[in-house]
Amino acid sequence: MPRMQLRTLGKTGIRVSEIGFGAWAIGGGMWATQSDDDSVAALHKALDLGVNFIDTAAGYGNGRSEQVIARVLKERSASNSRGEPITVATKIPPTPGAWPPTPSDRADERYPETYLREKLEERLRFLQTDCIDVLQLHVWTRAWNRDPSPLRTLEKFKKEGKLRFVGLSTNDYDQDDCTTLFSTGVIDTIQLIYNLFEQNPAAEALPTALAHGVGVIVRVPFDEGSLTGKFTAQTTFPEGDFRNRYFAGDRLARTVARADKIKPDLEGTGYTMPQAALKFILSNPAVSVVIPGMRNASQAAINVGVSDLPKMSDELIAKLRKHAWSRGNWYAGK
Repeated sequence: MPRMQLRTLGKTGIRVSEIGFGAWAIGGGMWATQSDDDSVAALHKALDLGVNFIDTAAGYGNGRSEQVIARVLKERSASNSRGEPITVATKIPPTPGAWPPTPSDRADERYPETYLREKLEERLRFLQTDCIDVLQLHVWTRAWNRDPSPLRTLEKFKKEGKLRFVGLSTNDYDQDDCTTLFSTGVIDTIQLIYNLFEQNPAAEALPTALAHGVGVIVRVPFDEGSLTGKFTAQTTFPEGDFRNRYFAGDRLARTVARADKIKPDLEGTGYTMPQAALKFILSNPAVSVVIPGMRNASQAAINVGVSDLPKMSDELIAKLRKHAWSRGNWYAGK
């Protein structure tokens, strides 16, 4: 059985598995068809192999992901299959409007206190708990950093015992949108995009988080699948899968061409593309946990097994850094 390495989630002090369970896909919805049976099997396999951190959100299947997680944790509690505590992080989206919020949006209108309380209570109900481990706001804008009123609301909920720690999830296009808040102590964790293509967080967000004890949760480690090395320019996605939009037009062909350039650097290293993608992220000491998606038990076993592989060499890290790719506002296309 692979050995899972643990890291500390910043100033929270929680010891988490360095590879966590990204639970977006098990909510279905934007990932097209996903059976609950596969989701349950994936969760059980990951937890059996040492994963003790799960990241989900209200928007993942309108709570479906949270409910599947609650079901699995209840099953495991009843069977006493493992005694270690599992940390669950979830997210609340802003009220309907621009995503990401615009600089003219007001924080108290997109995350009003009454709305946040309503969504918090729903999260507690869907996860079948009386206290959320890590509650994150699902998107942010740096325009709110001068007066982050929603974070004060979450701090109030924290004092009420409804949540343990407060987190933010970055805007997809701006991984530094809340870096200036790290020194204030108002957030405990940050969830951001960092991978072989998106390396900008290594400049500011990651070292600043490390300096101020902010736990770092890394999402999108495989660039929605392209960094697994399995896509071709002819790859297609099911109807309803958000990747039809993400890789629209000539984006898939361009992305595959960039991903293919990584493969020669991995020859003779013993790493597959997915393994290298995860190990590169974990080579940064600021990273607390990376959360690849896991849609079935096989994916769970493959992803979790990476933790037990040898540490990536400095020489290989240096080679892989050259694959950084600045795409700007990718969703806007041409």
